[in-house]
This record gives sequence, structure tokens and C-alpha cells, in this order.
Amino acid sequence: MGKSQGNILVVDDDMAHRTMLVTLLGGWGYATAEADDGALAVSAVAETPYDLVLMDVRMVKMSGIEALESLKTINPAVPVIIMTAFSSVESAVEALKKGAYDYLTKPLDFDTLRLTLERAMEHVRLKDENRRLREKLGQRFDRRRIIGRSAAMLNLLETVERVAGSEATVLLWGESGTGKELIAGAIHHNSPRRRKPFIRINCAAIPETLFESEVFGHEKGAFTGAERRKDGFFAQADGGTLFLDEISEMPLMMQVKLLRALQEREFMRVGGEQVVKVDVRVIAATNKGLVEKVRTGRFREDLFYRLNVVSLTLPPLRDRREDIALLAQHFLAHFAGKNSKDIKGFTPQAMDLAMKYGWPGNVRELMNAVERGVVLARGVYLEVEDLQLPATPLEDWPAPPPAADMPLDQVEKATILKTLAVAGNNKSEAARRLGITRKTLHKKLKLYGVMS
Repeated sequence: MGKSQGNILVVDDDMAHRTMLVTLLGGWGYATAEADDGALAVSAVAETPYDLVLMDVRMVKMSGIEALESLKTINPAVPVIIMTAFSSVESAVEALKKGAYDYLTKPLDFDTLRLTLERAMEHVRLKDENRRLREKLGQRFDRRRIIGRSAAMLNLLETVERVAGSEATVLLWGESGTGKELIAGAIHHNSPRRRKPFIRINCAAIPETLFESEVFGHEKGAFTGAERRKDGFFAQADGGTLFLDEISEMPLMMQVKLLRALQEREFMRVGGEQVVKVDVRVIAATNKGLVEKVRTGRFREDLFYRLNVVSLTLPPLRDRREDIALLAQHFLAHFAGKNSKDIKGFTPQAMDLAMKYGWPGNVRELMNAVERGVVLARGVYLEVEDLQLPATPLEDWPAPPPAADMPLDQVEKATILKTLAVAGNNKSEAARRLGITRKTLHKKLKLYGVMS
């Protein structure tokens, strides 16, 4: 016989029903114990660390509700699933308020029972593994923000730990929404530079005409409006770390000056003649085909090799599905607290959808979906409809047919706005799918009056 799926205490004063459940659970690979009353269940949990309690509401000596309250006092971490007759759903609602993990109505649907048990067991495993991982890594990687138990994420974090103590320049590769800024922050905050500044630059968000001034600063009178000397991002990051996000969007003119600053550890402000010495570690990130840009001359080859000393690839969420439930529960707790809503979890159907969905926008899309769900939820569990995920992946959506009487700019506007909506308002993801830069998307949205 293989390893047990978990140890479940079955509590029901109906011996026939209890025996049926024990037999069924045993066939699914669970180890079981029995109790025919709530009081006996409380005593059993006090003596044995069960993984889950499956308990009827109506029992002669001590009801399931009374037993639940005592169980949560003894072991608040053990999930309790309540069984109740369809006519007594109000008892189930009361149980949920008192801390039950979920409830099932009799007669039990075995498929629903099995799915609910698996979800509850997974919830327990996630909590245990996250706790062990937190103990293993301590607070080195700020576990409140970087969440993952998949092999891909554990390998990444172990590499980050090794890289953090060095002075090497790092290039992060990953799709939009995979958490490149979090990883860059982890490298900085676990490095000898942790007490110095961590300065972030989004290369796609700075107008080309202002790029040099923003990065290297300017002297008073360097150009119209320069009423005083200003330090740029390089000077602000002196002694610390400079994070260059979306490095592929950096103008070619600036690439030459960045290369010199990296090689010589010095620069000059716009309009200045004095060389400024700096000690800055650079971490860059890209979500585009940077190698292709190098090949076609849109990104300097020498700068690419200067940045790509240590290369780290962040896995997309679809390649680390073991982390979806953990991330979803984390975001749920965060946004429920932020919005002062009492939401305990996801229905099995909602979690099943989350596990099967492709998440083209990665962790950011998941976070947005959960926040939306929390805002829209009317019960204590998020339903499928609360998440409002598209039924069809964006790649499979038919392109909006151009109407004969619709101007070309209106067709373009409709396509861009629809893509942005399906991408969960994730502008980087929408730009990627449209085949344009984020900067171009910003210009289009400004033209449409969607954003300033």
C-alpha cells in the first residue's frame, strides 16, 4: 500500500453513513479514524494531529457546531469540513463563521467530496511547506512578497541567494508580471549594499528627450527650465543598486553613455564638465527579445554583454502551477484585509478554474483577478463569477472585423482597448500581445483620452 494521502477523522453518529465514508476514503488512499459524537472528536483531536476532520452537524450528545468551536481552540490549523442536510444550510453558514473550512450537503456528491478533500489537504500542505521554507530561508527573501514552493522558484531563489553577495551585474529575463522587480529587490536587500538606496527606473516610461537628464542629472541652466542642479538616478543610487527595468526600450544614444558609466564608474551631468564618480551595482530586466534587438542593431552588443554577466530567467506562472493556490490564498488574505471583508477562501470550482487558467499576465494578472474577486464577492467564499476570467484565451479571440464605414483609427482604437481589457488592464502584457512597445501604447491611450 502506498503512502497515505492524509489522516482524516470521520465524525458521524450514523454508523452506516460513517462506515460508508471510512470505506470510501480508504479507497482514495486516506488513513481514517472514527468518532460517533462531537465530544469524542474533541478528545481525539486533542490527542492526535489529524490532517482534516469530516464532521456531521446533527449529533445527539454534542453537535458539530459545538465540537467545531472546541476543535478550533485545540488546533486552529486543522481544517474542518461540515456535513449537513440540504434543509439545514443555515447551520453550515454558522459553521463557516466559526471557522469551518467548507461544508457539504447530504446526500453527499462523491466527486464534490473528493475535490473538497483534495483542496483542503492542499491548503494544509501549502501552509506547512511555506512555513518550512520560511524557516529555511529566514527573512532573506521577504517571504511576504516572494511566494513560491515550485521547483522552478526554489531554484531561482537559491541562485538569487548566491548572486546577492557578489558585485556582478545581473540581467533578469521574464514575461511581464513574473516579478522581476521583486527579484531585483531581493538581490539588493540581501547584498552588502542593503543599507544603501535601491533605485528603480522604467526605461519605457521616460521620454527619450529627458532620458539623459533623468539618469545622469543636469546642471543649472543646462536647458530651458533647468533652474537648479539635479542629481540623476545614478547619483541617487551611489553605494547601492540601480534597477533598469525594460532595458530593451532604452534609446540607442543612451546605451553608449550607460556602457561608459558601467565600465568607468563615472559620468557627467547634462550641461556639466565635471566627471562624477559613482559606485553603483546595476540589475537590468527585459521581457522582450533582447537578443533579436542585438542582432538587428537596435541594442548595442557590447552593452548586452556588459549587462549579461549573470543571467536569471523568471518562470511564467503557467510553468509553476504548484504556486497558483499559494499565491491566490496570499492575495486573498491581503485584499480581504485591505477591503475589510470577511472572505475565507475559494470555492472548489473557483480554485479549479484558477488552477486550469493560462494566466497570460502571470502573477500580476492573478493578483488583479483576486482583488477584483474580493471587491465583487457577496459571500464568504470567492465564486467562479467573482474572478471574471475570460472564458477564451486572448490568442483565440477573433479579431474585431473592420466595418466598412469605420475609419481605420477607430478600428485600431477598438482593437487596443479590447486587448487591454482582456489583459486585465496590464499595459505591458497588452503591448506585448499587440506587438508594440509599452511607450507606443501609452501614446495611443493618451490620444484616446484613456490616461493622462
